[in-house]
Amino acid sequence: MDFSRRIFMKLASSAMALAAGLSPALAGEMPAPFDNAGDVKIALVRYLSTGDFFQAYLSGVESQAAAIGVDLRIFDSRQDAALQADMVDQAIALGVDGIIVQHGLTEAMQDAVQRALDAGIKVVAFDVNVENPAVPQVEQSDRDLARLALEQAIIDNGEAWKAGYVYVPGIAPLDRRDETWKIFREKYAGIDEAAVFGTLDNPIANSVANQARSVLQANPDITVMFAPYDEFAKGVKIAVDEAGLSDQIKIYSADVSTADISAMLEENSAWAATAATNPAVVGEVSVRTLAMLLAGEEVGHNVIVPPTLITQQMLMDGDIKNMADLSAKLPQFAHADVSVPDWMPLPAR
Repeated sequence: MDFSRRIFMKLASSAMALAAGLSPALAGEMPAPFDNAGDVKIALVRYLSTGDFFQAYLSGVESQAAAIGVDLRIFDSRQDAALQADMVDQAIALGVDGIIVQHGLTEAMQDAVQRALDAGIKVVAFDVNVENPAVPQVEQSDRDLARLALEQAIIDNGEAWKAGYVYVPGIAPLDRRDETWKIFREKYAGIDEAAVFGTLDNPIANSVANQARSVLQANPDITVMFAPYDEFAKGVKIAVDEAGLSDQIKIYSADVSTADISAMLEENSAWAATAATNPAVVGEVSVRTLAMLLAGEEVGHNVIVPPTLITQQMLMDGDIKNMADLSAKLPQFAHADVSVPDWMPLPAR
């Protein structure tokens, strides 16, 4: 890099740091390779992208990448496992320095991720288990997400109820949430799992709604729906509303968005509670964790973002109507103090 380019990159880094609320002096202390951050390329390789959660996650990735000053490339496989593996290879061919793998199937991603590691590329995985000790796993603490929602279901409905359960195996976060569901069913013998259903076919909410209609017709005595992904919960709510059962069924979920908050606040809404992290914050943490790896720092194998319980009553009492309100009134939701070394510029708030 010639001298004029070095000056330009230093000025650019200072400007980005100011936008992030940091001083230029602090930006100058960023370690290699971020002292010439414009030369750093990272890729986000996505499996799931439909729904508010993934749009917010992407915004967090983009904002944190901009704060650091890296060149971000986005690959979206739209739930095609083979294409996602090919996209990892495309990122390798581009010569990226690091890759974030966002969701996916273990069997499809293991070899692709190993090829990236063999090429000297750092890899972070979010909500996909690539079964590789060299790859940190960013998680929403999925077991806690399920636990918080199910504890609220017990508070609201007692220890005995008939449940419908929405689940698709093979997706790491859903599998972890399923572990907690099984623990609760063992602990509370009065929970009767009347039906298990679920799909990731696009559009997910409408596809789940089609299944839920049949489940409700076959099991009119279901009183609780555990749908531990907000697109699942949206679908269940569509079916419950159409069946006129909003006063008989309560829905408990994971994840949250402004659209989810609006649905929970509807008059006589069956959606009683959800447990969530801020998906934008999880995206930021994913980028920061990868940046720390690139700077040669230890991050640990499991990088956990703690969740928050959000109930319908809490939203009404706090006059919370959107994600901005949620972040303003629940500071623990607005930022996770995870993967934040002293040198790391943060996105502007």
